[in-house]
Order: sequence, then C-alpha cells, then structure tokens
Amino acid sequence: MSTEPGLGAKPEADEGTTAGETTETGDLTAGPAAPSGTDSAGSGATDSAGADGGGAARGGPSSEAAEDGETQATEARAAQDGGTETDEARAADSDETDAASDATAGGGDSEAAEDGGTETGEARAADSDGVDAASGAAAGGGEGAAQQSEAKAELAAQRIERERIARRKAEKAGPIESGAKLSGTAANLLAAIRAVESGEKPAATVFAAPEPAPQRAATAPEPVHRPEPTPAAAGPAAETIAEVRRVLADGGAPESLAPQAAAALGEGADTVLREDPWQLLRVTGVRPDQADGFARALLGAECGPDDERRGRAVTGWLLEQAAVAGHTALEMPALTAALAQRSVSDPEAAVQSALEEGEALVFRDALDPGAPEPEDDEEERPVRVLVALERYALAEESLADGLARLVNSLAKDASEPWEAVAATASGGAAELARAVAGHGLVLHTGGEAARAEPAALLAAARAAGLRAFAATHTPDGSRRLSVGADTEGTTDTAGTVADLLAGAAGPGRDADGALALDLLIVLDVPQLDVEGAAMLVEALPDGARLVLSGDPAALWSAGPGRVFADLLAARVCPQVASRTPDPGPLGELVSGIGIGELTQVEAPGKEVVIVPVRDAGEAVHRTVQLVADSVPRALGVPAEQTVVITPGHGGAAGTRALNTALKERLNPGPGRFGGFDPGDRIAYSPAPGRTVPGQVVTADAQGLHLSCAGAPVVVPKEGVEQAVRHGWALTAHQAAGSRWPAAVVVLPGDAVQALSRPWVYTAFSRAERHLSVVHGVEQALPKAVAESLPKPRTTRLPLLLKTQVPAAN
Repeated sequence: MSTEPGLGAKPEADEGTTAGETTETGDLTAGPAAPSGTDSAGSGATDSAGADGGGAARGGPSSEAAEDGETQATEARAAQDGGTETDEARAADSDETDAASDATAGGGDSEAAEDGGTETGEARAADSDGVDAASGAAAGGGEGAAQQSEAKAELAAQRIERERIARRKAEKAGPIESGAKLSGTAANLLAAIRAVESGEKPAATVFAAPEPAPQRAATAPEPVHRPEPTPAAAGPAAETIAEVRRVLADGGAPESLAPQAAAALGEGADTVLREDPWQLLRVTGVRPDQADGFARALLGAECGPDDERRGRAVTGWLLEQAAVAGHTALEMPALTAALAQRSVSDPEAAVQSALEEGEALVFRDALDPGAPEPEDDEEERPVRVLVALERYALAEESLADGLARLVNSLAKDASEPWEAVAATASGGAAELARAVAGHGLVLHTGGEAARAEPAALLAAARAAGLRAFAATHTPDGSRRLSVGADTEGTTDTAGTVADLLAGAAGPGRDADGALALDLLIVLDVPQLDVEGAAMLVEALPDGARLVLSGDPAALWSAGPGRVFADLLAARVCPQVASRTPDPGPLGELVSGIGIGELTQVEAPGKEVVIVPVRDAGEAVHRTVQLVADSVPRALGVPAEQTVVITPGHGGAAGTRALNTALKERLNPGPGRFGGFDPGDRIAYSPAPGRTVPGQVVTADAQGLHLSCAGAPVVVPKEGVEQAVRHGWALTAHQAAGSRWPAAVVVLPGDAVQALSRPWVYTAFSRAERHLSVVHGVEQALPKAVAESLPKPRTTRLPLLLKTQVPAAN
C-alpha cells in the first residue's frame, strides 16, 4: 500500500467500494483530487411499514353476584373463619381493578362478622333458602303445578315460610352451648376460664404473661421502594395557548410560538407578554431584534431602547445563550460588553435590574483562594465578578457540596468489603478497585477499550454482594457495557443517567429517598452537564462510592458546565488512567488525534477510507452513495447500521441537506406525518443535550409513534417539530455516547470554522469497524487537530471544590 507524506490514511484502490469503476483513494491531509470515473447512484428504497395495535377491554366482576343473598352469606361465614385473609389472597390474584373491589368487599364482611354481623348474614342466607324453596315448589310438579292459581302458589310459599320460622323458634328455645361459635383468641380465652373453673390448671399458670419471642439475630432491612417512572409534565392548557396566540398575533409574532411561550412563561403568559413584551426572549430561538419589533407593535410610543424591561430581558437572554455555549456564568466585563453591543445604553444598570428582580445572581470569587489574607486592611483581595442564572449557579454549588459530602463521609472501616473486591479483580480493574476501596470519589480516564475496567469493577462488586450500578449517557452505551451473561441487558445493572434518575432503571430508592447503592459508576462523563451531575450526586447516600469514567479527549457536554474537565483540573480525588489502548487502525488513528497528531495508518481491511470531494454538492452525493451502496456492498454493513456525522445542521452539507438526500434514497415518501414516514430514521431529543436514535413506527391522534432503543415513545403533535429530526445524519454532539459499525464523517469546505480536535476525535471514534471521511477541507483538518483546542468555558466548580475538599495526595 502506497503512502504519501501527511497525517492521514491512503488505502489502496478499492474496486468494490464504489459503484461502477470509481475508486476511493485519498489522504486526510491532501487536497481534494478529481475523482476518476462517474458515480452511478442506483435507486432503491426500503419498504415503509407501520404498526397499529389495539386491545380488548377487560371486564370486571359482576356486581349482581355480590348482591345475591347466598354470596353474602358465604362471604360472611368466610369472614368469621378468617375470611379476611381469603379475600386478600383473592385480591392479590386478580388484576388491579378486581383486586380493589374484592378487597373492599372482603374488608366490609370482616368488620360485619366482628360486630355480630354473622348472624345477620346467616339469617339472610336462611331467608334466601326459604324463598328459593318456595320458588322451587311453585315451579315444580309438572303440568298440574303449572295450572295452579297465583293464590295457591302464594299460600304454598307462606306455608313453607311458616315452617321455617317454626324451626328457628325451636332451635332458639333449646339449650345453647356457651362459646360454641367462638374461634381464635376468644375461644382460647373461654377454654382457659373453663380450665380454671374445673380445677385442671391453676390461674397463675393460665393467665401468666407469655414468654417473650426470641429476638432475631439481625434486623431485616427495610424494603427498597422502587419508584415508578416519572410521567412527562403536562403542557399548558389550551385556553392559555389560545390567549397567548392572540397576543402574538397583535404583536405581529408567529402564532406558532404560542405553545412554547405559554410553557416558558406559565399561567397568565398572555398578561406577562402584554405588560413586558421582551419576555418573548424566554422562548428558544427568539432574538433581541425580533423581540424589539414585537414590543414596538404592542407598546407603540412607550417602547424605547432605554426601557428597563428591555435591558433586564436582554441580560437574561445573554446568560441563556452563554449556557447554550457551555458557560455556567459570565464575567461581568464580558456581560456588560455584550449588552452594549445590543444597544443597551446602561449595561451596569441592566445587570443590576436583573439582580434585583432575582433573575440572576452575582458572585465575587477570589482569584487565588489559597492565598493568605492581605495584611493591610485597605488592600483588597483580587476577585473576579461573575453573573449567573440562578438554576445553573445553584446546580454548581449543589454539585460541589455533594461531592464534598461523598469524599468526607467514608467510615474508617468502610474499605474492608472493597479490599475483597480488589483481590478478585486484575489489571486496570484492580487498580481502580484499590482506589475505590479508600475513597468516596474516583476519576477514571481512557478510550473505548478502557470501558472494560469499570465493567469488571461493576461485576466484581456485584459478585461480592455490594449494590452496584453503572449509568451511561445513551442506551447504546449501556449495551456496550458488557458485564457478563448473567447481568447483561438487565435494568438493575446498567442504564442511562436519565432512566436512573427517573426510576425506570436501577435499584430504586431507600426509605430516605436516596439511591439504594454502595457503588455508582458513571461512564461517558464528559457528556454530563452540571445539572445532571448535581442530581446524580444529590441522590447518592452517605458512604457510597462514585466512579466517574470517561474519555477526556471527547467533546464536552451539550449543556452548561465541563464537569469532568473541572474535576480533573481540581485534583481533589484519585485519578486512575487506563493503559488499555484502542485496537486496530481505527484505534491508532483516534489515539493520535487525542494527542494532536493526525497520523497515517495502515488499513488493510478498509477500516479507513478517504473520499476527496471538491464542493458541498459533491459531498452530499458521495455520502449518499457510500451509505446506500458502497459500504453495504464492500463491507457488508447495511445502511441502517451506518451513521453520517457532519459539523452542523445548516449549510449545503449539514444534517438537514444530508437527511433530505438520504431519505429520498433510502426511505422515500410524502412525509405525511409532519414530514415523517414509517421507517424513517430519527433523532429524538426528549431534553436539551440528550439525543436518542430511533425509527418512526406510525402516527395517530396521540402523536408520532417512535421506537427508540427498543422502547415505544409517543411524541405529541405539538412537540414533534422541536423534539424530532431525521436521523440518518447527526452532529458529533448528537452522536456522542453511541457507536455504529460504520461511520461516514462529512467535512465540507464551509465546515472549517467548526472543526476542533475534540470534534474530530469524537466524530472519528463513533465507528466500530469502518470509517469513511468525505474530505473537502484540505489542510484545515490536520491544522484543527494540531491547534484547535476546546473553547474555554467559564465555570465556578473548581473554585467551589478547592474551598470544600482538600487536594488529593
């Protein structure tokens, strides 16, 4: 195989990789070469399929039977002889509806029996028997009985009733054996009294206090309460949306924003918008210039650039935009400069107004918290002033408090069971187990192959009887965390962070509401934002161990914060670096990118293929050909197991353009369900920063029915536009935490500004067996790998940790 100077792979010509006679050769560092031959794009489509289901309603027990006299007598007698237990057993064996009704009936009969209701029930039974007998006599006798007059039938019934009453009087007139119908404690008490009266036993022995029951050797643990999955929050009322829609129409804003505005502003959203039109900036996607136009239409002459309401709203909007970019706070000079750029005449006053209204918080953090206090009282300690939205500021402080609690809450003898776990592990897992034995918080770093070490720790801890669980960023991450055939695929062993917090996976909560865990291993930690991390740490009980594992070279979270990077920099706990490299040509390529080198690798099995292109249009064409034809034919990887990754959603070769082309080739259809058809691959985002790949199943009045990671999901019609996109092509952030057998990374010429070392590392490492790079950025790729480090994020977590947790040795 020939190689060229540079930092990329140049595989041999592959006659089976493209249609026709086209060969795919190239170099990651070389400029795009004119491809030889002409691509023939074959036509093909996968069949669209939908699934409709239905179920039959299940009927409950007949209430008429409960009203029957004989049934009531039976239940009353059962209550006298322990019928309550019978009723409870019957309720346990029935479904929820039947159980509720049976338990109610049983409880009523039991109470009636205790209060003398047994005789009443027997009387009803006797009355019922008499009536039944009368009915039988009236109905019997053949033709002669049928010819009896109604009067004779009535006389016969009265005669039978008189006989029954006579029998009852005779029974009551006879001698009654005392206590004949007693049972349980009452019967035992009567027997004891008779024994004392007859002289068989002395009173002291009969009525002595019973001997105490022997105490159990150990107190049984309280049952673990497994909470049900948290239901989705109900959306705003239809009346509220309608009122907001009228306000938007009056201000010339798109009425389609009504559901989002009502959800963001809550009850009385229409009044809030009329009084302060700039509150429209709380809706995602609205810019200050658009809110200004809306305010002018509603306020008229009252609207002005110096309006206090505008400065306050723009301050909040800038802090929200900073959170989208990953910052949990902004330095005051940066915030005031941004306000001035948006025509806020007095930025300091705008920030002060936001602080007074409680929409933001201000912090004065020492630049060097470890420095001694100044000796001169007049000398001020150097500080930096930060402004943050309340939700992110509180989340960051809560995370620091929770981590400090875990570090400081270990008992002195708490390492004993963990030493046994370390003894059973080997290699990197043993080193990780030894660190966990003596510390409440441990960081673990490494690539894809290094996931085997926390997986081995998880298996060893569970084998030792400890309560352990592993949480990942995506369902695919849980699938790849194989801990043995006996635990693989169970929700009690591994699941996503979202499912663990919602109660859909994991061990559940203890009596105090904390996760019933001794060890929690969190993988893919770079994708964990500050709010998610805070909720996880808050849920752990005192004395639990927390292992945070991830690849520090990957992209940071889509949400605010850089939790893993901040913890690594703070050095407040042990850090275990895996020495297990990722195997094969793909592992070698990705490992080089992680240290800033785009190395050229040998790819004899076509593990890496470079496809040079001249422009974005050619990039889209070649991408469709690779996914639909070349990769399936040459490597045996079907199109549904290939992911396309591109830097952004917009542009001539962004996710929108690529998904349109891929749908037309792989699953053409009219898009009758809001642009989607059954069989479409989708990317479902239930929350910002979370993306779950899936497929469209069908749609009905409830909404769009999806299948995501094997689980059914229904997205309401009003939420489809915001939460669902076509998913053949994803961004690197959307693909983070998941891997596919094949990946096609598209680098069009207009994507140069978006490239960075973490982006390239994350995109290239999504491939398990094969990576195709549609290369159109020339020398910008090796330059980005060598020089473009992640953009800094402003956070407070390192400072908060240093003031609460002592530095690790």
